[in-house]
Amino acid sequence: MGRRPLIEEALKKVNNRYELVHAAAKLAKELYETGIESYVNEEGIPLKKTVIAIDEIAKGRAVIIRKENIEKKEE
Repeated sequence: MGRRPLIEEALKKVNNRYELVHAAAKLAKELYETGIESYVNEEGIPLKKTVIAIDEIAKGRAVIIRKENIEKKEE
């Protein structure tokens, strides 16, 4: 993982910036609540949970479930 989150890559996984911010905030909150350990960059500095969340979205490890997709499955 690099120094900065892969924002441009993460934007390709969502419809717009608002959705990225919302998804990253929810994932970061979940990371805080579960007490997941922080990743450490090359210099040994721990990364913030928001940076980890955006990186997970960019790499496709975090899936964004949209409300309209849930409603279609229920029908």
